[in-house]
Amino acid sequence: MRFTKMHGIGNDYVYVNGFAESLPSDPAALAALAVRVADRHFGIGGDGLILILPSDKADVRMRMFNADGGESEMCGNGVRCVGKYAYDHGLNKSNPLTVETGRGVLSLALQIDGGKVRQVTVNMSQPILELPKIPVDAAKLVGPVRDAALVSMGNPHAVFYVDDVKAIDLAKLGPAVENHPAFPRRINAHWVQVHSPGEVTMRTWERGSGITLACGTGACAVCVAGVRTARTARKILTHLPGGDLRLEWREGDNNVYMTGPAVEVFSGEFFA
Repeated sequence: MRFTKMHGIGNDYVYVNGFAESLPSDPAALAALAVRVADRHFGIGGDGLILILPSDKADVRMRMFNADGGESEMCGNGVRCVGKYAYDHGLNKSNPLTVETGRGVLSLALQIDGGKVRQVTVNMSQPILELPKIPVDAAKLVGPVRDAALVSMGNPHAVFYVDDVKAIDLAKLGPAVENHPAFPRRINAHWVQVHSPGEVTMRTWERGSGITLACGTGACAVCVAGVRTARTARKILTHLPGGDLRLEWREGDNNVYMTGPAVEVFSGEFFA
């Protein structure tokens, strides 16, 4: 199986071109493949597996699996890399380019330099704020998740504001939040330090993958949560361990826009 390793500010996945490669149709087999390729010691290594597939609704389709094999609806850093791969490898030269995801069809504005995609602005659509739709069991919002700001960007996020984000023990707090009974489909957890109305730093425990260097949908959720809690403006610069993202929650269409890089690292063959 041919693959390409890509990352968006350190949020790295193994990408497979489903236009050219034969892939199992059984979800359990795909989940097992994701676990194998994501292993950083015995596999290729990454936060998971992303498949780039034909679509009858958009230019391409994205299907993603976390490192534990769980299938997720969406990955903001991952979708930027899907756009780069599709354009750079000639699957589709549209710009904007549309990608079918578990969140719906998203539009990507590609910034081209030297014939290659360098930056991508993704229209991440409107945030979901109703607790049952996130989904959240409001009656169980107690303990460590009581003060979380809760947002879905097609996948669920819990945002916590702290004075010193570096002091947070992610390895301890992350699993407790991800698997809290208030979240029937588990949740992504983020701790955020506000520097000014237009600038924050965040760290992430990602559902199914653990500590990651970046989370694009999480950064979008942080942008929304900051506005809703009157901590930040609608446009923010977000510092993540792997790099920076620019976010805007626009008043006109209520959509969140995320801008950041997409990088191809290497390609190879995995003996699946």
